[in-house]
Amino acid sequence: MTSPATLRTDIPRIDFAALMAGDPAQIAEVRRGATEVGFLTLTNTPIGAARVQAVLAAYRAFFALPPEVKSAVDMARTGSNRGWGGPRSEQVDPMANPDYKEVFDMGFEVPCSALAVHAPNLWPDEPAGFRATLEAYYAEARALALRLLGAIAGAIGEDPAWFDGMFDQPMALLRGNYYPPRPDWAGEKDFGIAAHTDYGCLTLLATDGVPGLEVLTRTGGWIPVRAEPGDFIINFGEMLESWSNRRIVATLHRVRGSGDERISVPLFFNPNPETNVAPLGSGATVRAVDHLQKRFAETYVHLQNRGT
Repeated sequence: MTSPATLRTDIPRIDFAALMAGDPAQIAEVRRGATEVGFLTLTNTPIGAARVQAVLAAYRAFFALPPEVKSAVDMARTGSNRGWGGPRSEQVDPMANPDYKEVFDMGFEVPCSALAVHAPNLWPDEPAGFRATLEAYYAEARALALRLLGAIAGAIGEDPAWFDGMFDQPMALLRGNYYPPRPDWAGEKDFGIAAHTDYGCLTLLATDGVPGLEVLTRTGGWIPVRAEPGDFIINFGEMLESWSNRRIVATLHRVRGSGDERISVPLFFNPNPETNVAPLGSGATVRAVDHLQKRFAETYVHLQNRGT
C-alpha cells in the first residue's frame, strides 16, 4: 500500500499503441491509474481527432436547436435513458441541486427486450446526419473500450481475457453533455454535474478541450483534468471497483462550470445485463443490470417516482 506521503496524484497519460504493444512503462502507469488514481488520459488510439470533432459538431448542432424541437425526443416521456434530457433533469448528488446541463443519450438496442437498458433509441429529425454520426462513433468507442479493459485486467494481474464474452449485448450508454456557461444565479449547490462516482464499469470520455472537469485526489484536493479532441479521459465506476475487489478505484469527480460552454461525450461502457459483477471469488451473485437500474432510478428525475 502506498503511504499518503508518497502517493502520486497526477493522472497517468497512456499511449494506447504502446500499451497494446506491451510496453512495461505504460502497463505500470495503467496499473497506477486504475488502482491509485481512478483516472487515466489516453492518446494515440484508433479513433482520430477528426472523428471526435465530427461527433462534437453533431451534438453541438443538436443542442443549439430550440427546446420545443428537442422536446420531441424528451426522455422524460419514457421509462429509460434514451433521447434528450433538459436542464435540471438529473441529480447525481442528493445534497446538491439538480445539474444544469443538457444531455442526449443513446444505447445498445435489443429488439423485443423488456429491459430499459436495451430500449429503442429516440432520434430527432434534425440535424442532418446526427444518427449516422453517433452510431458510427458508438461502435468504434465500444471496440476501443473493450480492448482497454483487457489491458487493464492484465495490468492488475488478471487474465486479459477476463471480460471476453461479457460485452456482446452491453449496457453501453453514449451521451452528449452540454454545459452552458455557469449561470449568474448559480450558488454553492449548483453544478454542471455535482460530485459523483460513475455507476458502471469504464467511462471513455471525449471532450472539446474546454476545461471544467475536476477530480478529487486521494490526498483530498480537487485537480483539473482535460483532453483535446482525439485524446480521451478514462475513469472507472462503482461496478468495476466492487467487481475487482476494490483493486480498481472509482473516484469522485465534478464539473463546476465556467464562463465558457463545454461539450463532453462519455461512453459509459457496461457489460451484458446478466453478467455477475459480484466481487471476484466471493461466491455471491450481483447482476449488472440490477446495479445499474438502481443507480439510474436514483439519478434521473423522471425515473425517481416510477419505482424502477
